[in-house]
Amino acid sequence: CNGFKRDEYISNIARLINNGHKNTIPIIDNYEELDLLQAEIKGKFKIGIRIAAEEEPKFEFYTSRLGIGYKNIVSFYKKQIQENDKLELKMLHFFINTGINDTSYYWNELVKCIKVYIALKKECPTLDGLNIGGGFPIKNSLAFEYDYQYMIDEIINQIKIACDEAEVDVPNIFTEFGSFTVGESGGAIYQILYQKQQNDREKWNMIDSSFITTLPDTWAINKRFIMLAVNRWNDTYERVLLGGLTCDSDDYYNSEQNMNAIYLPKYNKEKPLYIGFFNTGAYQETIGGYGGLHHCLIPQPKHILIDRDENGILATEVFSEQQTSDDVLKILGYTKKA
Repeated sequence: CNGFKRDEYISNIARLINNGHKNTIPIIDNYEELDLLQAEIKGKFKIGIRIAAEEEPKFEFYTSRLGIGYKNIVSFYKKQIQENDKLELKMLHFFINTGINDTSYYWNELVKCIKVYIALKKECPTLDGLNIGGGFPIKNSLAFEYDYQYMIDEIINQIKIACDEAEVDVPNIFTEFGSFTVGESGGAIYQILYQKQQNDREKWNMIDSSFITTLPDTWAINKRFIMLAVNRWNDTYERVLLGGLTCDSDDYYNSEQNMNAIYLPKYNKEKPLYIGFFNTGAYQETIGGYGGLHHCLIPQPKHILIDRDENGILATEVFSEQQTSDDVLKILGYTKKA
């Protein structure tokens, strides 16, 4: 149970533990949470502590808003946890916003976190878990390369070397690889509705939806996805920009996000063109929202489930049809007169 916790979150954590889910581990994000949890949880319970990681120098701020500072972890444990028979510290948690990358910044932050674990372990024998958070990347272009095995081996190696040198037991390692786990489960397919040539060099291919509403990370954090034409592969190609349907000037997917210029089969109003964005299964629907109102009242697209049957043959099922104007008006409180 991670993150900053409101009163209702605290109460629900307490309800879980009080109902017998004793392996539930609330991760302490700030000093006050410990008292709030103790007030509602009956008997002894397990906890973890989150380290507030230092951010990369180019970040907008220096230290994560989540967790407790490196230098305060051990003293916090000694003052509020060590002599408290109701608490059992089991986990130290950290998360690095830039993800797990082979950079000096990542390895430096990892080593700092391991040092905190070692210092805390020497004071707290019950501590046996280290949660290294998430951050494994997923393929965002056909040229994507990432040595997963090397990174896994090196993280494990760094932890083991440091613990062996300090003569403390190595921890159980926990991860939260959300995007890595589910990213490949989703994709989005659009039709090119029309092409607008705005000057001598720029051709805008307009899709039949919105990037802001269906792939919000392309708008919010300039995230890249694998993008390919779905049909007409053998046609002549041209360089284009991709624009969404909303009136928002930021509703586009440009060549900077795609690293290289975007080339697609030449627009021809007599020959429909479809494009696909792949590995979109993480966060896009939860950020964009499923079933509600969307920017400029763009309708939610049709959702199709694709799977293989018991014979290995691809099968499709419509999960939900495209949102209608009646659906939108109903959400807004309007109903049809009889």
